[in-house]
Amino acid sequence: MRSRIPEAAEITGRAGPLLHGGRLGDLVGGQLTRLCDVAALDRADAETYAALLTGSLGPVADRSLLLPPPSRSFLSDDHTPVEYSLAFLPGSAPTLRVLFEPGCGSEDMAENGRAGLRAVRDMAERWRFDTDHLDRLEDLFFPASAEGPLALWCALELRPGGVPKVKIYLNPAANGRDRSAETVQEALARLGHRRAFAALPEADDMLFVGLDLGDWKAPRVKIYLTHHGLTADEAGSIPAMTPAGGREQMAGFVRTAGGYTAEEDGELPFRRRTLTCHSFTETATGLPSGYTVHVPVRAYVRHDGQARDRAAAVLRSHGMDSAALDRALAAVTPRRLDAGPGLIAYVSLVHQRGHPPRVTVYVSSEAYQVQPPRDVLPARSAHGAER
Repeated sequence: MRSRIPEAAEITGRAGPLLHGGRLGDLVGGQLTRLCDVAALDRADAETYAALLTGSLGPVADRSLLLPPPSRSFLSDDHTPVEYSLAFLPGSAPTLRVLFEPGCGSEDMAENGRAGLRAVRDMAERWRFDTDHLDRLEDLFFPASAEGPLALWCALELRPGGVPKVKIYLNPAANGRDRSAETVQEALARLGHRRAFAALPEADDMLFVGLDLGDWKAPRVKIYLTHHGLTADEAGSIPAMTPAGGREQMAGFVRTAGGYTAEEDGELPFRRRTLTCHSFTETATGLPSGYTVHVPVRAYVRHDGQARDRAAAVLRSHGMDSAALDRALAAVTPRRLDAGPGLIAYVSLVHQRGHPPRVTVYVSSEAYQVQPPRDVLPARSAHGAER
């Protein structure tokens, strides 16, 4: 998911090397086309998906990159309304996803949501899938005076043949942040997961509700939570489901992605928030069938050279080849990795019941800015605070 969560209210970096006066749609369409090659998708599929992405962005795709971002999108640190991710499994090419905000550039969140709904329903008509789960939640997540940093994001998992899998992300704070838990509980109940809310761990915030739409073998409802000061061991222990050995594996992942050194005991909490995702597919037990930890690696590195090394180490530790990651980074930007942090935004580890662990790396478009290298990283503290 992310990247997805800006860590600062203001973007203070310098202009990126890709800022050349072209259009946003040209930039992201080219990036996606090249990433399709990394994911072993053929040229016809790449052209189909690039056209779909730019078409789904609407008028902002024609917007010059010499202008500022069309809105302060919550989707990325520099407010580009597009992000890519590659999901890795051993012995195969990565699966490519693209996340975008169909309503970016809207005057307010209510209009942003309406534009997002139109885009999703156009996809449903085009690919002949139903939007029943979304329809059940429309009044809950799209009020007339919507609040929060987003209304609807759409993610496409790109497959051979030009027909993607579709996922959407909704805002629990649409009716006010103080009602986020109430909104999530009601959404789960409407979708038949009445016992699922009790399985969620304590968290500092409820960030997204994710829905799989269309052609999924086991469609998921996903709840994304934020945690401040989460330790590596806690990250491995909080889910209501964990496969054999999964707790140690997840804790090791957090240590690697977070960049713990040999001198540290591995139990110090992160300086900034960490995301967990809890996926529900069956309604009988109320227990999640999947658990993901998202580490915002960009917050813990001086530049992307360090982020790349950590992501590669995670991939290798799970028997996955990091060469495709290097090709993906080169497909998105020609900039040097030591020019700044943020190109690699998140690294995540997914445990899904009945499936092997999956590593996902989230890659930013950086259409508007590249953050300068950090001279000093925020110090770790016993309470996970920055100082």
